[in-house]
Amino acid sequence: MYCRNCGQPVDDKAIACPKCGVPPSMEKKFCSNCGTPTEPNQILCVKCGVSLAKRSAGLGGKNKIVAGVLGILLGWLGIHKFYLGYTKQGLIMLLVSILTSWTWIGPGLIGTIGLIEGIMYLVKSDEDFYATYVQGKKKWF
Repeated sequence: MYCRNCGQPVDDKAIACPKCGVPPSMEKKFCSNCGTPTEPNQILCVKCGVSLAKRSAGLGGKNKIVAGVLGILLGWLGIHKFYLGYTKQGLIMLLVSILTSWTWIGPGLIGTIGLIEGIMYLVKSDEDFYATYVQGKKKWF
């Protein structure tokens, strides 16, 4: 894989290019398959024919739409936290909901947090979502 910002080879699992520091799939200056220079609105590489459109999984392999919907619908269980790789925070939300389920106050409070976070994920741009929650590892709100 090649960095779409500087055109240098990078590992397929890299979250940032070791040369320029930008997430390898964030920019559109070079083809991610062969490293050929590209134009900003180009949708196919003229050298190798690969699609230059953003991957459906989003930046860093985490999709903000999936995270947002999980937060809105299953936020009271912390499922969106598990999806983003925040196991500790997901367990906190899950345990508070389970241990206080007889009162409905705990799940209601945790569900509200999940709802707010889900909406926050959805209103951010892909780049902001990636920088904040995937690369920056912001765990709460």
